[in-house]
Amino acid sequence: MKSTLDAAPAAGDAPAGENWLRTLNPNEKRTLAASFSGYAVDAFDYYTLPLVTPILLSLWGMSKTEVGLIGTATLVASAIGGWAAGILADIYGRVRILQLTILVFAIFTFACGLSRTPEELLIARTLQGLGFGGEWAVGSVLIAEMIRPAYRGKAVGLVQSSWAIGWGAAVLVSMALFSFLPPEISWRAMFLLGLLPALLIVFIRRSIRDPEIYVQSRAAVARGERSGNFLAIFKPGMLGTTVLASLLFTGMQGGYYAIGVWLPTFLKNERHLTVLGSGGYQFMFIVGAFIGYLCGAYLSDRLGRRRAFILFAIGAGSLVYAYTLLPITDGLMLLLGFPLGFFMSGIFSGAGAFLAELFPNELRGSGQGFCYNFGRGIGATFPALVGVLSDRMHLPLGTAIGVCAAVAYAMVVVVALCLPETRGRDLRQN
Repeated sequence: MKSTLDAAPAAGDAPAGENWLRTLNPNEKRTLAASFSGYAVDAFDYYTLPLVTPILLSLWGMSKTEVGLIGTATLVASAIGGWAAGILADIYGRVRILQLTILVFAIFTFACGLSRTPEELLIARTLQGLGFGGEWAVGSVLIAEMIRPAYRGKAVGLVQSSWAIGWGAAVLVSMALFSFLPPEISWRAMFLLGLLPALLIVFIRRSIRDPEIYVQSRAAVARGERSGNFLAIFKPGMLGTTVLASLLFTGMQGGYYAIGVWLPTFLKNERHLTVLGSGGYQFMFIVGAFIGYLCGAYLSDRLGRRRAFILFAIGAGSLVYAYTLLPITDGLMLLLGFPLGFFMSGIFSGAGAFLAELFPNELRGSGQGFCYNFGRGIGATFPALVGVLSDRMHLPLGTAIGVCAAVAYAMVVVVALCLPETRGRDLRQN
């Protein structure tokens, strides 16, 4: 493994100033649209729980530890679902499994709205996590294989930016529902809307086909020219890459979830903001996240995957500390929400492209699904840890968030230095 910030040549660089979106062929555009839409509705469904948490704390008398457990269970299930979906996508095709994951998370998000007890919500939300994790694992592989190398980072980053779109839509819908409906109905309505993404399956079935890279790889496996065993990611020669990539994404997601799960509650209960007031702060964060995704995609292609990861990790760690641990005014907190969202979200822009470039074609779904979702599973313990530190060690919620996030982003910097640079690698030769 290389330990310096070397940069692989960016194979197939696009001509300067060219509008890359216009050069995509129809199949690339349809795939980009499907992946963008799928990830946006994924975000909408995911953020439903953090947004209704203040209501559930009041209506059901839940503790922060119980809420943290539901958040963690969702993310652990999503880790399992992501790895399983990656393995299945290597066997049965990207498009078919993508449809399955969307159906699963839509149905069980709807089921969350029918829950009568915290235990029922825990079960429904955990099952929703299986589809939530699987959708990203398969969708990111699909877009990475479909788009040419010169645009891969930008395309995957653009898809990643749809997370901010879905998040923003969830905040807007929650503000409307919480303002005009009684609490005991509004939180259920948020979850029931989660069934709508199932309509996306119709578009995918009619418009998208598996990438040629995947088709050729499966043919090579069928002829016995390549191994299709998903356990090959743990064999000598691949094990080091698998372990380091898993740790990288543990840090990224641990930091993100430490604040993402608890942000609405932190703003309402510790900063004493109203629903509409906290919505304004969240929108500053979301706007920053959207721009961060787009800039992160550009920087991932321009600077290389590892340099971009390190840059964003340092920025995110510093801003989380200021946002949660320093005695700043509400006005300064509002302003800091933009760069905090920028760095915390932009760090993910190169994730899909980087993982796609690390693993050979026949193991791409398995490797990408495992590493990203191992990181999600371990990172999922951070929301629960925040709740435990706050409840049992009597730390202020902001302090608990800041400590957990700082540890996570320090891990990103250290591990990124140990991984190879893959920018521009041609997947046809992988």
